[in-house]
Amino acid sequence: MNKIQLKQIVPFVIFAIVAIAALFVPLHPNFDEGKYNAADVGWIMVATALVFLMTPGLAFFYGGMVHRKNVLSTMIKSIVSAGVISVLWVTVGFSLAFGDTIHGFIGNPSTYLFFDGVNSGHAWSLAPTIPLTLFALFQLMFAIITPGLVVGAVAERIRFTSYIAFIVLFALFVYSPLAHWTWHPEGILFKMGVLDFAGGTVVHISAGMAALAGAIVLKRRKVHMEHQEIPPSNIPYVLIGTGLLWFGWFGFNAGSALGSTSLAVSAFATTNIAAGAGGLSWMFFDVLRGRKPSVLGFCIGAVVGLVAITPGAGFVAIPHSIFIGALAAIISNLAVSWKQKTTLDDTLDVFPCHGVGGIVGMLLTGVFATKTVNPAGVDGWFYGNPEFFFTQLKGVLIVGIFSFVVSFLIFKIINIFQPIRVSSEEEEEGLDVSQHNEKYSQGTLIVMSTGVEVEHQG
Repeated sequence: MNKIQLKQIVPFVIFAIVAIAALFVPLHPNFDEGKYNAADVGWIMVATALVFLMTPGLAFFYGGMVHRKNVLSTMIKSIVSAGVISVLWVTVGFSLAFGDTIHGFIGNPSTYLFFDGVNSGHAWSLAPTIPLTLFALFQLMFAIITPGLVVGAVAERIRFTSYIAFIVLFALFVYSPLAHWTWHPEGILFKMGVLDFAGGTVVHISAGMAALAGAIVLKRRKVHMEHQEIPPSNIPYVLIGTGLLWFGWFGFNAGSALGSTSLAVSAFATTNIAAGAGGLSWMFFDVLRGRKPSVLGFCIGAVVGLVAITPGAGFVAIPHSIFIGALAAIISNLAVSWKQKTTLDDTLDVFPCHGVGGIVGMLLTGVFATKTVNPAGVDGWFYGNPEFFFTQLKGVLIVGIFSFVVSFLIFKIINIFQPIRVSSEEEEEGLDVSQHNEKYSQGTLIVMSTGVEVEHQG
């Protein structure tokens, strides 16, 4: 029997302390339910569930693209975020993001420590018709999926335990501050006038820049250095993942209206149209460059369209969402082509798709936003207000630099305490076995090239 080391004990001890501490949180009665709108409560509960569905959708999307020996290890890194962030959000994450502001930079961690006072608190100022608890749960789903996005850049070579540590540190030092800056009325970006309807900066640019930092710190895979082409393990998984992401994104964007309103309907429409335009644009652009239309191309393009429309979903007109999705897909396609000519090993192109797509979406929000769609918004450059475009540009630069630098430091710090990358032998064996002692093909039916069916037991 292997001797248990200190690093194996620490995670359980920390979790046990949190679980026991939770027993001593004071209980308060729920805030008066008569203050809320039933239709808004119903819609945001549905939207919250839809956003959660995006996380398993992302797992399928990424899992279908990697090598067969790394499918499970890639998928679990997205899914485990639901466990880690759920506990962390209740413990301190929600307070850091939406607690009483500390000079516009971060929330006071004691405001809602262990969710104390959330169920009995007044509704969030920007969501007065739903309970504060529901608002907190809706925001939780955004916090869950964001570190999960980074998985695609470091897939096939990062240790599982190191990635758990990254999720915790990223949530505390990148995601929560950005959520506070952008969505808290006293946040520095909010007061600057930066508009991000559903997470172009907080989710996609932050994840994209963290992905870039992770790919640099972890360096290249052996197969990347040898220029080996790794075929996707399961393209139907990618299709399933795309469908789940597209479906869940209606909650992501339309839910960010924080009510059952006409603005939610508009955001629902722009989300769908941008996704379709992005998928077609990527596929047709590939054909224009002499390639065959591919399943992967349409799926990736659709996701890029969804990324790009996210910051402006509730600020831009429905027809303009076609242009936003189409242009973002072309730019991301070109960014992927550029990346392939460099030594950057971003396994599943997270930075070119989520990072670049988020940047394009934020900037195009600065162009096409109109108060005709959302009176609480601002007119963009297309409507005679170039100043707003440059406000969005400043927001992009601040978020991009902050996310990259802090994420880079997080990866480096983790590597000091334990190797963040698996050994070359573990990489060769595959992370499913080396990290989890499981196999994607375990106990599944395999059809041989001869047409004979055999039961494969791994």
